[in-house]
Amino acid sequence: RAAEPEPAITEERQKRRKDREAVKRRAAEPEPAITEERQKRRKEREAARQRAAEPEPAITEERLKRRKEREAAMRRPENAARLFDSAKEKPVRRKPGGAGSDQPAARARAERLPESDAAAQARASTDPVQIGSVISEEGRRIERPRRERPEVPEGAELVREVNNRFIFRTNNTYFIERPREERFIIDAREVYYEELPRSRQREVVVRPDGTRIVTIRNRWGDVVRRVKILPDDREIVLVYVEDDYYDEVLEWRDPGLDLPPLDLDIPVRDYILDAEWVEDPEDYYTFLDQPPVEQVERTYSLDEVRRSARIRDKVRRIDLDIINFEFGSAQIPESEIGKLEGVAGAMQRLLKENPGETFLIEGHTDAVGAEVANLALSDQRAEAVATALTNVFDIAPENMETQGYGEQYLKVETQGPERENRRVAIRRITPLVAPVASSE
Repeated sequence: RAAEPEPAITEERQKRRKDREAVKRRAAEPEPAITEERQKRRKEREAARQRAAEPEPAITEERLKRRKEREAAMRRPENAARLFDSAKEKPVRRKPGGAGSDQPAARARAERLPESDAAAQARASTDPVQIGSVISEEGRRIERPRRERPEVPEGAELVREVNNRFIFRTNNTYFIERPREERFIIDAREVYYEELPRSRQREVVVRPDGTRIVTIRNRWGDVVRRVKILPDDREIVLVYVEDDYYDEVLEWRDPGLDLPPLDLDIPVRDYILDAEWVEDPEDYYTFLDQPPVEQVERTYSLDEVRRSARIRDKVRRIDLDIINFEFGSAQIPESEIGKLEGVAGAMQRLLKENPGETFLIEGHTDAVGAEVANLALSDQRAEAVATALTNVFDIAPENMETQGYGEQYLKVETQGPERENRRVAIRRITPLVAPVASSE
């Protein structure tokens, strides 16, 4: 029995032995299906590591470069200037007991960003603004006014005239003025002027299609009303400010002096859009369509907005640092015009939704050269961009205001040549200069 075991028992043992041997073979030589899947995954991981180590020459290198540059820009360099233009200005000497002299040093922190232009203007007035027709008031025809200001208010000094631009100094700051109707009257069918009560003037520009652009200026030349009257006599309000205040004011004064410094807890990229990093033109529209970053106390004149950095700080800014001007030149090279297409498309779209939109085109320079010369150059560059937007992209001139600021608001703190300081910027200032839905 020991030498010749029973057949049933021997077969069972043999079966078990075969099973154990089969398990050992599977462990040593795994089944093809499992091995192929593992090998496939291993190859994919190796390929991914190789792609990370050796990126594709054209696309990947460019994307990696732009990503690193964007990350560096978001971190802001050590020599980056302060975020808000109003924080870059020279201290203003205030008169004892004057308005704004007792303002606390605390910063104005927005508890909640306004969700719309209407929400931003909610505190400006509890009653709807009733705007009468801009041509209802009778005027007396006069010759075209002289380019000089009729009067120079107290606190301002005329420094120089450069290419029909007048440079003034007030509160330790230079600013530039010029005849602003030049862009409006190109190809006009008729232009005439009228004298109104309280030393105001009305300018009417008639376009070939019958559209009229009517502008009312106060005694200082500040624009307090601007309306586009369509051929069907519908009036679209572009600028509206209660001008009674100006009748008693004898000096230019920054309305931002009544406000504490602005302090916003939002990322820089949500407040300033660098055109250099824009890959989707839709970003221009999304950015310009955003409301102010804080409440708007009242509507301001165009000149108040142009002169007050603190008021301009209320709205976001696009830096068109993709436009490259030649050194000392305000001419836009033909090769650079196409770079305006993205922001021009956004402006066209906004104007289609609301023909009463107003955009401020700002010109800036670096700190190389004389301050007064840079001021004039920056103003010419802002005007050149606005002219290109009109001539090439059909943005109506009355929907754009221009102003040069020279080297006053550097983006990078340096007295040497710096490309980022030689820039043009765009802001949508509609909620600062006109009541919401006023065109209706």
